[in-house]
Amino acid sequence: MVRMTTKKNQDNRTGRSRASALGRATHTAMRIRIIERVKRLGDRREKFLGRRPHRSFRLTLRRDYVRSLHLPGYISFTYHTARTLWLNKRLFVTLAVLYGFASIMVGNVVSQDAYRMINDVVSASSEDIFQGNWGEVGKSAILLTGTVSGVFTENVSDLQRLYMGLFGVILWLTTIWLVRLILAGEKPRVRDGLYSASAPLVASGILVAILVVQLIPVGLAAVTYNALATTGYVDSGFGAMVFWVIAILVAVLSLYWATGTIMALVIATVPGMYPMQALKIAGDLVVGRRVRILYRLLWMVFVLVVVWIVIGLPIVGFDSWLKSVAPAVNWLPIVPLVVTSLSAGSLVWSSAYVYLLYRKVLEDNASPA
Repeated sequence: MVRMTTKKNQDNRTGRSRASALGRATHTAMRIRIIERVKRLGDRREKFLGRRPHRSFRLTLRRDYVRSLHLPGYISFTYHTARTLWLNKRLFVTLAVLYGFASIMVGNVVSQDAYRMINDVVSASSEDIFQGNWGEVGKSAILLTGTVSGVFTENVSDLQRLYMGLFGVILWLTTIWLVRLILAGEKPRVRDGLYSASAPLVASGILVAILVVQLIPVGLAAVTYNALATTGYVDSGFGAMVFWVIAILVAVLSLYWATGTIMALVIATVPGMYPMQALKIAGDLVVGRRVRILYRLLWMVFVLVVVWIVIGLPIVGFDSWLKSVAPAVNWLPIVPLVVTSLSAGSLVWSSAYVYLLYRKVLEDNASPA
């Protein structure tokens, strides 16, 4: 009995020793893993600080953020984009027609309320426009361009907006796919683009969601304008000046924030690219150049607004005059068709513009100072 008790105590001590040794080994292995992980995080932080010389809320010396960016002039680059599309006009016109047809099929056309607002503004301010009252022209242009995003189309449901967002992403991906092959010296077809370009659809959708979050201030400004326009507060005077100053400032800051995400949308079209990886590469690509890239994006928006003013407003005036002298053609949807065509053409042109801008930025592979 004594021997059995002694043996049992020895077994218990041996078991406790093994458990203690196992616990020490586990604790040591965990400490090693923690130390290695902290070291990896430190290495990643050092590499990140090396790639991004700017520090938030700290004054950055000029030598730490100057970075070369050799780009053509604004007009020259705009001409280059237009010429690229014009030399392959059959390809991109077909793509724009398909997008316009899809828009009509889901019912994303300008609403009667928006059309009535545009028509009233153009009709009431026609004399002021010729006298140099460009504020009314800007108001009409905003109403026109607002129909692209559905801000002023109240009859469009959330499902229709979702469909149009999906069609817009597919158009973006297809345009970039076609332009990439054209620059490579190939002769792609629209059918091949529609079948092959949608591979990074999920990655692009994630980046679009990030972009939407970054552009929330712009959306709030648009909704605010839509609400204040009914009260006449933003028509003229001090209230209009304050609103437009704040709206422009909010739009510029939002676009400045979203510049890297816009470049990431192009990088995400590379096969095998993950969205967060594309966002990281885009951030490294635009560091030290963000303002100059933002200027190019603002120029793109300016060109689109001018095109909408030059083409859209005369069409609205012509439609109003035609239906006043010939009521029999009131059924003819001239303005909705023009708005749909301008929307499709604007998306194709802006997609090609951003991709070509990305190529120019990529060619200048200078690292931050």
